[in-house]
Amino acid sequence: MKYGERQSETPQGELATGERSTRNRVARSVLDHGPSTVADLAQRLGLTQAAVRRHLDTLVADGVVEPREQRVYGARTRGRPAKVFALTDCGRDAFDQSYDALAADALRWIAQTVGGGEQGEAAVAAFARARMETQAQTYREAVEAAAPAERTEALAKALTADGYAATAKSAPGPQSGEQLCQHHCPVAHVAEQFPQLCEAETEVFSRLLGTHVQRLATIAHGDGVCTTFIPRSASTTQTDTSVSASTAGRNPA
Repeated sequence: MKYGERQSETPQGELATGERSTRNRVARSVLDHGPSTVADLAQRLGLTQAAVRRHLDTLVADGVVEPREQRVYGARTRGRPAKVFALTDCGRDAFDQSYDALAADALRWIAQTVGGGEQGEAAVAAFARARMETQAQTYREAVEAAAPAERTEALAKALTADGYAATAKSAPGPQSGEQLCQHHCPVAHVAEQFPQLCEAETEVFSRLLGTHVQRLATIAHGDGVCTTFIPRSASTTQTDTSVSASTAGRNPA
């Protein structure tokens, strides 16, 4: 059952579907843009902050979103971090994620069939790389067609077309570079059990953009957004494609 279908309709009930439709817009905005403040949502949706808070209260009660302390990358500013609202696992489920128990069972079977332990992990990693290489064909065409300075944005658009709701923006803090943010992950629950999927994805990003990249956060790890830092050198012809296999799909310690 999708979010928004659980309520029974009544003549007085929330002005029929109007309120429910607006709540869906609020939830969708959090999906597309990642953890958001009340002010962010009000500005994006053209609503008052009071209206946004009312819808968020209902979404929190329904288990669709949850309040969190805003994560800050780089130097912290004074004052208390703003509260943001992020989708819960239940909320993500409502947007038709393509993972299911069958995928996790299949990867577990692969890992166990080849002997378990390091051999099993290597087999899952090989599958993850092969899967990403297939997906990367479309991404590669988009990236290579873009000007060097626009390649991260081109990759974000290609990922969005594949269901990842991705954006590219300048990285905050003293480091010169960009952040590639994926606000939705179609395989988040499987990647939670098999981080090799995240690691293979990060390796592909590195090769496509021609530079070492650093994965800062992942939805599978419990973060609101998958965030990858891409240094400014990605806009050159650099070909360093090294990625730390031990941290590519996980948050750095």
